[in-house]
Amino acid sequence: MIHFGSKHHLAWLVAAIVVVIPAELSAEQELPANFIVHDRPKPIATISFENWQGRVQNLANFRGKVVLLNIWATWCASCRYEMPSLDDLQGTLGNPDFEVVPLSIDRGGVDVVTKFYADISVRHLAIYTDTSGKALRELGAVGLPTTLVIDRAGQEIGRIVGPAQWDAPEIVNFLKSAIATQSDPAAIAQANPAPVPPSDPEWSRPLMRVVRWLRETFIR
Repeated sequence: MIHFGSKHHLAWLVAAIVVVIPAELSAEQELPANFIVHDRPKPIATISFENWQGRVQNLANFRGKVVLLNIWATWCASCRYEMPSLDDLQGTLGNPDFEVVPLSIDRGGVDVVTKFYADISVRHLAIYTDTSGKALRELGAVGLPTTLVIDRAGQEIGRIVGPAQWDAPEIVNFLKSAIATQSDPAAIAQANPAPVPPSDPEWSRPLMRVVRWLRETFIR
């Protein structure tokens, strides 16, 4: 059996464990690598599109709510992949303060999107179309899907190029924080809690067992 002549060795080992465990926990909450969060909100180009009724709209129609603007097309495999999670996200968070705005650039317009929604059983998303494809260029999108997170003031606070699992906890928590901003201060704290280790005794028990084992094994 190995014996240490000083308690400093035990202290060093315990410190290493304490550092590693919270790091692993925080890593689970990180946003996807392709999720770019801006240091400060950015202005967005003025774009126009049509809703399912053929009425012309623009982003100003959504001012005052947080918007997840998803530019996509039915012929885009990655877009098709992420659409169910976007539908789930709208079902979970959709309210007067938040909306997923899926903007299709299909030339076939509403009819093509309607069929696609029916094929994959979309239940919560509305239909918005831009058959000209101008929005893709005006927003500086480099591919499909491209998704912008837009704050209540109509400015871009983040974007993802490529698909995402939109109902993943880390993304949902980020969006809850954005929704809470400029709203109820208590809701901000609830939606975006401080990154501290949980106080649940179940979390602390494995660490305490390791500490006791180290003490019994190496301190004689």
